[in-house]
Amino acid sequence: MSLDQYAVRTTRYQGSVMVDICDLDLIGTKLEQDGLVVDLTREYYQQQVMELVHAKELLNKCDIANLVGSRIVNHAIELKMAKEVSIKRISGVPFLMIYKFRH
Repeated sequence: MSLDQYAVRTTRYQGSVMVDICDLDLIGTKLEQDGLVVDLTREYYQQQVMELVHAKELLNKCDIANLVGSRIVNHAIELKMAKEVSIKRISGVPFLMIYKFRH
């Protein structure tokens, strides 16, 4: 498995394009912390698998992004799409939600 591959799901939500991108190696894991359980299932996240270059294109085009995993979250920070302070962690795994405001 390449470290530059990501599980991706794209949906339309109220006229917006929403993407869920998860580091591929996290698929199939369950994160638990303080009663919160996040199940990173193949069924939900892995509509397709894509390389980093395509994941970045989706990040630039989408209106809403839900990102899970240190690699994809770090790429979003490098692309100046969010600040470090916006990152949440569940069982040590970074989560980042991005909402782009369009005028």
